[in-house]
Amino acid sequence: MKLNKILLSLLIISGWGFHWNSTAGAREYKADVIVYGGTSAAVTTAVQVSRMGKSVMIVSPDKHLGGMTSSGLGFTDTGNKEVIGGLAREFYQLIYNHYQKPESWKWQKQSEYGNKGQGNPAIDGDKRTMWIFEPHVAEQAFESMIKTHHIKVFRKELLDREQGVIKKGSHIVSIKTLSGKIFQGKIFVDATYEGDLMAASGVSYHVGRESTATYNEEWNGIQTGVLHHGHHFKTNIDPYIIPRNPASGLLPRISAEDPGKKGDGDHRVQAYCFRMCLTDHPENRIPFSRPTGYDSTQYELLIRVYDSGWNETFHKFDPIPNRKTDVNNHGPFSFDNIGMNYDYPEATYERRREIIQEHKNYQRGLLYFIATDPRIPEKIQQKMQRWGLAQDEFADNDNWPYNIYVREARRMIGKFIMTENELLKKRPTPESIGMGSYTIDSHNVQRYVKPDGFVQNEGDIGVKLDHPYQIALGSILPKRNEGENLLVPVCVSSSHIAFGSIRMEPVFMILGQSAGTLAALALAKKKNIHDISYNDLKVQLIHDGQILEY
Repeated sequence: MKLNKILLSLLIISGWGFHWNSTAGAREYKADVIVYGGTSAAVTTAVQVSRMGKSVMIVSPDKHLGGMTSSGLGFTDTGNKEVIGGLAREFYQLIYNHYQKPESWKWQKQSEYGNKGQGNPAIDGDKRTMWIFEPHVAEQAFESMIKTHHIKVFRKELLDREQGVIKKGSHIVSIKTLSGKIFQGKIFVDATYEGDLMAASGVSYHVGRESTATYNEEWNGIQTGVLHHGHHFKTNIDPYIIPRNPASGLLPRISAEDPGKKGDGDHRVQAYCFRMCLTDHPENRIPFSRPTGYDSTQYELLIRVYDSGWNETFHKFDPIPNRKTDVNNHGPFSFDNIGMNYDYPEATYERRREIIQEHKNYQRGLLYFIATDPRIPEKIQQKMQRWGLAQDEFADNDNWPYNIYVREARRMIGKFIMTENELLKKRPTPESIGMGSYTIDSHNVQRYVKPDGFVQNEGDIGVKLDHPYQIALGSILPKRNEGENLLVPVCVSSSHIAFGSIRMEPVFMILGQSAGTLAALALAKKKNIHDISYNDLKVQLIHDGQILEY
């Protein structure tokens, strides 16, 4: 008994301690840094803290680590790969190492995948990095990083968003999960896509699109009439059940609401979907099945799109190793479930589960519809019938991706707000902690009826960037009086349209590492995160491989 007490005391002093609170019936855990989230950013944050000698725990709402990177988004949105350094690049090097092993190519020869040598867009040969991968390989890489650094992960632990955050002034003392576990830390990190810890802590945030006037931007707010990319109706498609008869009502999944005035802000967020991992290998393929509650009328609009001559169904079946795909939305009526997610960011866990299930039913139904409905063009249907879910992916989730693609939810209003003006180099960015480079990219947010009586989508924006851009330290810092020991590397302080580029997975890994660095420095110097010298932070970031300028 005496020995156990000594060991327990040592654990608590070291920051890794835990003890059972018999009065409250809760188990309490302590670490220098508590990371809430299961995303790629959560992993890089924790790894960096550990490397800098501080104790850290991950409290993950999810069972599986990696967020979208291990949930089907294997065709990485990289932009300029030269600005991806540090732990993010280490992750892609782990991917490269995996695919150098002959046994990693079960369903396809390595020589059959992509172009050979330096021409392969998936591989940087000299830098030994690979950017395109299977979901389970990504998860293995994250788990390897966690195991190597002996990081404790608490899985399937949902934050008590009502009463689970205990604060003293602007200082978070502890957080509690719905299971009753209490986590005490000196610094907390919200690395979720939703920003639940940030919101529950009382930090300011925004949901939806700001007006163009809010931050003097061109591409924010409602964008009626703007037709970027190819995800809009390119011909006149009638939206009514009986064509040209408004009294007959609208086809499913078309809003009857006024889309709003161009440039105004609104409550809408860009559409979500699942990034599906499909395969056409007969031995690994699970044919699409009729989902419960299947209703073919939900897809009537697609028949009219096909009848107009559109034939781009498979344009975003992007190939990943072993005869699999990362399937993304493409076209006017596709896998994005437009307009069905507006309440998700603020929703209860129960309501979020309903929204996720609705999205799953929609996508499963759409795949089954294209594969079986007799009105589908024959060539398209025959090709879809060759595809199916991959039997060796998401094995404990009916072979369906673990995470829905939350492209945006809450965004913090922090110390510094990133806008399109910083991304487009109209204004300088102070105190860089990493870089992004991907196109300013927003998916559609609504499908409506134009004044001429035809259907159209709105919100799809793609603004090319001439150069990579810097991301400000202040974008991961709340205002001091709202969160003096909280860092937010995912739901960063930015406008809707700037977040359209920042939201890429490699950038989240970069920002996670930078957040971990700042936390560890603050602990080492016994200072508030807001008081750390940027020069000290910059020196450490560069030392650890972060790219801060280009």
